[in-house]
Amino acid sequence: MEFSIKAGAPEKLKSGCIVVGIYADMKLSRAASAIDAASGGALGKIIKRGDHRGKRAATLLLQGVSGIQADRVLLVGLGKQSELNQRAYAEILRAAYRAVAATGATDTLITLGELAVEARTIEHKLTSIVLAAHESVYRFDQLKSKKEDAATLRKVIVYVDSSEARVATRCVARAEAIAQGVDLTKTLGNLPGNICTPTYLASAARQVGREFDFKVEVLDKKQIEALRMGSFLAVTRGSAEPVKLIVMKYQGAGAKDAPVVLVGKGITFDTGGISLKPGEAMDEMKFDMCGAGTVIGTIRAIAQMGLKINVVGIIPTCENMPSGTAIKPGDIVTSMSGQTIEILNTDAEGRLILCDALTYAERFKPQLVIDIATLTGACVVALGHVNTGLFTQDEKLATALLGAARDAADPTWRMPLEDDYQDALKSNFADMANIGGRAGGSVTAACFLARYTKNFRWAHLDIAGTAWKSGVEKGATGRPVPLLTTFLQKLAL
Repeated sequence: MEFSIKAGAPEKLKSGCIVVGIYADMKLSRAASAIDAASGGALGKIIKRGDHRGKRAATLLLQGVSGIQADRVLLVGLGKQSELNQRAYAEILRAAYRAVAATGATDTLITLGELAVEARTIEHKLTSIVLAAHESVYRFDQLKSKKEDAATLRKVIVYVDSSEARVATRCVARAEAIAQGVDLTKTLGNLPGNICTPTYLASAARQVGREFDFKVEVLDKKQIEALRMGSFLAVTRGSAEPVKLIVMKYQGAGAKDAPVVLVGKGITFDTGGISLKPGEAMDEMKFDMCGAGTVIGTIRAIAQMGLKINVVGIIPTCENMPSGTAIKPGDIVTSMSGQTIEILNTDAEGRLILCDALTYAERFKPQLVIDIATLTGACVVALGHVNTGLFTQDEKLATALLGAARDAADPTWRMPLEDDYQDALKSNFADMANIGGRAGGSVTAACFLARYTKNFRWAHLDIAGTAWKSGVEKGATGRPVPLLTTFLQKLAL
């Protein structure tokens, strides 16, 4: 999809469809007023007839409006001006793009960036416009014998005030990078486990490295064994798929600048192992690598932006399968750190691969580490499918991540991580157990990871409730690529 910036008189700008707004009090947006004046009051007549009352996200398509250059005018309801917040704005944009798509127009002129949205700057609004455009045309149909109808919309012209044209060009370019990263993360998540294997993930990471000219290393089983990653390797024992440790090294700053390390859980299919999951919805366990997909998508986004920051992506990736060689409840394994772990449940495997990856992260002398994982169903119970769970004892890091989440409209909620929860992980036979029981399951999972992060600043994002949707809208969401990219943008300033 192509994006461009235009300023000037909206009635004089040519497009397949111009999108303008009307509030619930029948007040027209600035661009809509200009269209109304140029057309001899065409919009005013429609309002007087009651054909559109400004209800939020309601749309009305007008053909053949005289006095303007656009082929069509889409009038979209904005609701009450006092209630125009980010959530409402996103709803309006989605409705607008759906209506434009129904017209068959190949390009559209979006004037909604001029609206006053609560606590949103021009950069926030333009990012929303670009992300919503990508969402409207995204299709995952490459594995269907009969493809879905292709989206006809190929170009979005973003209308801004002439005083904002320069900053808008920069904002749209950055938003496009985020959108490309989100799309990649969604596609990796949507691919089935028989295609998106650890080997496939490694190829995808290498492709990003080739495209943006940075180094990607892929360690195989022998190299992982040499690192003594006994916890990670234990999870792979039931699978015939080769295990991989992917290391992406984006260097946008000086060689001596400490990197940010992103660690992504890459379980390309999770049966639960010997602690087998119920069959219902097990197909969705192909999404258990969305943490890995997030790391690849985020690094792609910052590389396209050319951010002046060093970022290392570490992705431990394998399958969790049941077989005669699989780990069993009661087994004890030794992690790379030397700490021993009693396996009480083989379905708590994400933390077993992440703990060794977190220990491996130390060698990069990071300024901070963030892991991203579809880690616990308990986080879904706690937060549903709206907020990603944030766990950290670093107040400054928590503040920065929550601020980035607000700016990116990628909702995140801070969860507790007190040391008192650590008692739940006690084991009679090893240094710790890999689960702490049902109570506070997402917290004790984070507490497990915290034992491997004593030597650096660290935060954990549990995306089990936000990485994908179920039901008729089943598919990966691409979250939290916007959050992480926004966080890294700010850090790079």
